[in-house]
Amino acid sequence: MAEAVYTIFRFGFAVVFVGLHAALMAGLFLEWRRDRKALSGNLAAGNAEKGLPKVSVIIPVHNESRRMEETLRSLETQDYPNAEFIFIDDRSSDESAKMIAGFIKGRPSMRTISLTENPALNHKQYALARGIGVSTGEFLLFTDADCEIPPGWIGAMVKRMADERVGAAIGPVLKRPGARGFFYLYQCFEHGVRYMYLAASTGLGAAGGGFGNNMILRRASLEAVGGYEKVPPSPTEDAALVSRIRTCSRYKIRAALGPDVHVITRGEYTWKDFVNQTLRWNNGGLFSPDISTRINFGFLMITISMGILAIPFLPFIPSLWPLPAAVMLSMTWNTIAVLGLFGVSLPKKGPAYIIQLVFTPVYFTFLTIIGLCGVKPKWKGDRI
Repeated sequence: MAEAVYTIFRFGFAVVFVGLHAALMAGLFLEWRRDRKALSGNLAAGNAEKGLPKVSVIIPVHNESRRMEETLRSLETQDYPNAEFIFIDDRSSDESAKMIAGFIKGRPSMRTISLTENPALNHKQYALARGIGVSTGEFLLFTDADCEIPPGWIGAMVKRMADERVGAAIGPVLKRPGARGFFYLYQCFEHGVRYMYLAASTGLGAAGGGFGNNMILRRASLEAVGGYEKVPPSPTEDAALVSRIRTCSRYKIRAALGPDVHVITRGEYTWKDFVNQTLRWNNGGLFSPDISTRINFGFLMITISMGILAIPFLPFIPSLWPLPAAVMLSMTWNTIAVLGLFGVSLPKKGPAYIIQLVFTPVYFTFLTIIGLCGVKPKWKGDRI
């Protein structure tokens, strides 16, 4: 009896885990087709007569003077004529305020809000609320002050909102390698894997997250859930916002996949900073205020961890092989999908990505274990 249960467990695990990833790949394909349809112009035809909707681009800033040059330079490449730009300077103590002031001078469509205090648990969430409060656009488009946005980004994200049933669209954020070597390449790859999971879940109707530095929101969808102040405090405020719109309104969430919306950000310079950043994202999923996100993300991370933790026991219990084999097979699919969708914006490293696909589930296991053990990340100097 015990042997039968054990056999069912190890092969059942493999079937469930591989089946889950097969479903995610199907969801990713469905979302890719929806994205192609949105870009075809078929859905936008009905909006052509209304003129271009107004877009409020909201950019929170906190001590980003060392990283902000690319952001400001890429903002100059935007050709969307009906946009306002709102910078929220959140108590910066460096040259950020001076840089913004010089950039917006002579540009009437741009303005700055300066915060002298920020009492919220999540300071970025508070800053975003202040920016949203003064915005006037039909759409709210978010990015960060350390991001480089592609030419035509505003118009490309608006196209994803042509279907009036769509309340929010998330876009990919990929990293630029800061130097050569495994550490920098892995950051680029890991970002692509995370977005692949987000887009695949969105394709299955279970959107539970997104990158807040590449997201567009229909103002009506925000009003439908009671406004931004109703979004529960979370270390991942972007995921909390997406989850609330999905669960508390009639609006749909979509994921953009084309290279026209690839936002690029700089990688971290040390493992300590990178672990802190990714732990914040991982904890945001594991302890999400949205129960479905918590269950889905937790199940995925725990099953990945089970497959990896079985590896040290293989010399003693060889029959455990279906667990890690299922994880490696699924990660191979993920790697092919990531390189196929985002390869144009990733470093051209060829076979080096084999190392990345092996390391990724190990790293996810590490984050899951320390997160479940109560380790909390820091955000802008504060423990959250």
